[in-house]
Amino acid sequence: MAEETKVKAVKEAKLANPLEASIDIATQQMIKRAQQLKIETVFDRAVDMKPCNIGMQGICCKNCAMGPCRLPLPKGGIEGEDTRKGLCGATPNTIAARNFARMVAAGAAAHSDHGRGVAETFLSVARKEAHDYQIKDYQKLVAIAPHLGVATTVEVDGKTQDRNLDEIALEVAEKAMAEWGKTEGELSYLKRAPKPLYEKWKKNGVLPRNIDREIVDIMHRTHMGVDQDYKNLTKQSTRASLADGWGGSMLATDLQDVMFGTPSPVLSEANLGVMKADHVNVIVHGHEPLLSEMIVAACQSKEMLDYAITKGAKGIVLSGICCTANEILQRHGVPQAGTFLQQELAIITGACDAMVVDVQCIFQNLANVAKCFHTKLITTHPMGKMEQDNVIHIEFDEHYAMDDAKKIVKMAVDNFQNRGTEVMIPPYKKPQVAGFSVESIEYHLGGSFRGSYYTLNDNIINGRIRGIAGVVGCNNARTKHNEQHITIVKELIKNDVLVLTTGCSAIACAMEGLLEPESAAVFCGPGLAEVCEVVGIPPVLHLGSCVDNSRILLAATEVVKAGGLGKDICDLPVAGSAPEWMSEKAISIGQYFVASGVYTVFGYSLPVEGAPVFKNHLYKDHEKLYGGMWDCEEDPIKHAQKMIAHIDKKRKELGIDKARERVLMDMADRQAIDL
Repeated sequence: MAEETKVKAVKEAKLANPLEASIDIATQQMIKRAQQLKIETVFDRAVDMKPCNIGMQGICCKNCAMGPCRLPLPKGGIEGEDTRKGLCGATPNTIAARNFARMVAAGAAAHSDHGRGVAETFLSVARKEAHDYQIKDYQKLVAIAPHLGVATTVEVDGKTQDRNLDEIALEVAEKAMAEWGKTEGELSYLKRAPKPLYEKWKKNGVLPRNIDREIVDIMHRTHMGVDQDYKNLTKQSTRASLADGWGGSMLATDLQDVMFGTPSPVLSEANLGVMKADHVNVIVHGHEPLLSEMIVAACQSKEMLDYAITKGAKGIVLSGICCTANEILQRHGVPQAGTFLQQELAIITGACDAMVVDVQCIFQNLANVAKCFHTKLITTHPMGKMEQDNVIHIEFDEHYAMDDAKKIVKMAVDNFQNRGTEVMIPPYKKPQVAGFSVESIEYHLGGSFRGSYYTLNDNIINGRIRGIAGVVGCNNARTKHNEQHITIVKELIKNDVLVLTTGCSAIACAMEGLLEPESAAVFCGPGLAEVCEVVGIPPVLHLGSCVDNSRILLAATEVVKAGGLGKDICDLPVAGSAPEWMSEKAISIGQYFVASGVYTVFGYSLPVEGAPVFKNHLYKDHEKLYGGMWDCEEDPIKHAQKMIAHIDKKRKELGIDKARERVLMDMADRQAIDL
């Protein structure tokens, strides 16, 4: 008995401290509730299981059965020649570069396969085979068609006429599908980049041939005994990451906009408090919006709402977690229940009648948590199944999308009556304005008839806006939930840096109230606050899900086109950040931002510390090749200050480091502006 008490005491001592685990009050309350109910969460597991230090340094190789080979740094550091090597003789630089490349491959595969699924559905729509979907934004269709080599006009009797939109849609769909496996040429979207950047890629031999080939190429060359040159391995990492950022992810964003509508600002809310005790609560979680678009429609249908009332509910509340949340938020204003680390907590409220998941960032432990409550956990993707017997699999078919959606929603409604009495929804949520896109930013800055990024550039040049930062990415249970995101973003906007955000970082900012226009007066420096007040925007612009990082690339390209701030993305006073990254997708994203010319800082750690030469290649050599470079900083204030220092360096190089005198312009002056 004494031994049992001792074991129990040890286990209790390893539970997470809610106040140390998160800065969010709702999350703290739900961690405490989970512990009271003796339900284990990711926060407890992070305390109980420490990470492998050698793996964190990137110097553990398990690519063949002679390993794993672990090459720890000597305690006193490396003096003279680095003699560490694996059984095959692989050096730390080779091992770290291979591991880095495989993370890029996995991340690029995840995002690009998302894009493939969207493209396949779009092809079905264009062929009139998926009747529950339709093209909602023909203007966007016509805008992207030329980038895929699709003509939008036709010559008839010597006159130019607009081409039939259905014909354009079908050819766009076919051209888009070919990007994953075409046998010759290069990705079509690469030439959307500024010309100097495209020429750098061409000179360095990193133009992607097709999306799938670059991922397979990495897996081949990282097989035992193939590529053993860290520079060559990193070159292929760059090519594959560009196939993601300027290929699969960008195609996903564009085709989703065409089918579901290009986002424009909407008002919504964020955090677990969006759930309602007297309503059926359906939560969608994952990354692909194909099914969730239909679930939105099903939850809002009179048929399902009337059915919910017959079961004793006052209605249906749909909310989201992770990037599926961002997708339906930016187009429909659907509230967000939380970030990646809150997925178990949403079930622990006791009010989640169904959680519907697809792919990426989904905890297998959700099944174990769901067993403790009445929640129906429903998987919907053929790639994403769980072994536990309490998980329901309803495989989504885009040809019967609404039928699948209604089946799922009905299951949630039927489950409403099975709730226990212990429902606890933390009463915390914040309003947010989200749904910004490249197009809507242009509209906000220039208006209906003179949309342009000129106004943004002008305010950067005159110093009201110091620069632009992209702050994106995940949560990581090895850091305090949301703290890095919020501290970095607040430091940036305090110093007049406009922030663009996506993914769980965007949800974290929403939960903190930073996506409200009114927050500018509270948190911003005087210049940025003035711009936000005049335009009516928040100082942190939510651009969507993690595949929508492509919007940041295109926004930067539009800034270059608007003029006055250099000829390439690397000339701009911009910087990127992933404060609490955890996914392999983040490494792919980071690499394609660096290769696009953006100084990119990661928080927590990067798996390169055990290979100093390889680390130097990423941190220093890349700037000479592409104009962008990697960096890593765990301290959030120092992290933000590094970004600001880079922005200031670029301002000085552009000759705009001194504030420009304000000039009152009359109508003649304004008419003379060349837009």
